[in-house]
Amino acid sequence: MQPEDQSPALRMRVSQAAGTPIYLQIANQIKYMIASGRLRPGEELPPIRVLAERLLINPNTVARAYRELEVERVVEKRSTNGTYVSENGSPLAKDEQRRILTDQVDGLLVQARQFKVTTPDVIDLVQRRDAVLREGDPTSEVIL
Repeated sequence: MQPEDQSPALRMRVSQAAGTPIYLQIANQIKYMIASGRLRPGEELPPIRVLAERLLINPNTVARAYRELEVERVVEKRSTNGTYVSENGSPLAKDEQRRILTDQVDGLLVQARQFKVTTPDVIDLVQRRDAVLREGDPTSEVIL
């Protein structure tokens, strides 16, 4: 169900079985939406309770994700007026961003090797997941 006051719908999906804490899944998806332009500087994020209800999770989990993003200065809380995408975007320098991504890619490749999954198969999976995040999969995502 898409709220009438949000025109383009933001799609978000969380999974208990993903191996990543739910709050990090939320934070990472919000960062991706900002990086891809789906969330713009100054845009308000859904209220904690609304997002928690739509994702069927505890509001404390959403609050933790928002706090993590606030600490990273990706979002800013405006007193009691809500949480907004920071006007300055992520303060991380490009070198630091690349280091973080490199660490994550290394972890993914190590895990893939443990599962005996080839690098081309990992690349294919990454491309398919990117398409899901960009396009949205209505059968497995919550529309905000």
